[in-house]
Amino acid sequence: MTSRIVLITGGSRGLGRSAALHLADRGHDIILTYRSRADAADDVVAAIQARGRTAVALALDTAATDTFADFIARVTAALSQTWGRTTLDALINNAGMGLQEPFASTREDQFDAIMNTHVKGPFFLTQQLLPLIANEGRILNVSSGLARFSLPGMSAYGAAKGAIEVLTRYQAQELAERGIRVNVIAPGAIATDFGGGNVRDNADASAMVSSITALGRPGEPDEIGSAMAMLLSDDAGWINGQRIEASGGMRL
Repeated sequence: MTSRIVLITGGSRGLGRSAALHLADRGHDIILTYRSRADAADDVVAAIQARGRTAVALALDTAATDTFADFIARVTAALSQTWGRTTLDALINNAGMGLQEPFASTREDQFDAIMNTHVKGPFFLTQQLLPLIANEGRILNVSSGLARFSLPGMSAYGAAKGAIEVLTRYQAQELAERGIRVNVIAPGAIATDFGGGNVRDNADASAMVSSITALGRPGEPDEIGSAMAMLLSDDAGWINGQRIEASGGMRL
């Protein structure tokens, strides 16, 4: 049986890394991207290979849309040279960056960086990857609980994630003619290095998250990575155009 190939942006750390390893455990091969930490990406590739699967790491800045044509060419070459294939089976738009800044003092350059990374980049990267995504494929976008509830200082980030949730519904509608399922997962506060590792390393932040979460603690990366893998599986084949929140019950 031909292995399924999943492209994960931002797959060298955090939630993307966890998703890559969970998908490898389920028998998938992986193309992962990284922005600057080639060493971290190589570590993930090695961990996937140790699971008996195949992986390739490619550099990509998802905010730099002018580099996408070159990236598509490199993905095409990797598919041909590594797998003898011309198509991917799934895409996870995971790469991201954080910003905690009050609405009143958010600068235009900060706003642009967030929107380019979380909205414009995934919009046009997915568009350019469409010829490489197989019919009946899967696309999973990544949002945040902050698109549903509000925390001070997160207006630009939350607005960007709200946009990706709306985009998901449009993609699901317009790509259905090819049988491509598109969903969006919205993690809550997770103990990773995202945002400087605030939730993971700051006791006060962790306590605050715990106080507003039904399960009483922050999430762990593997709790999101496993959910991502599930949403790409055949078991989730009738889930389409949906927002799935994985937050342990934040702000219920």
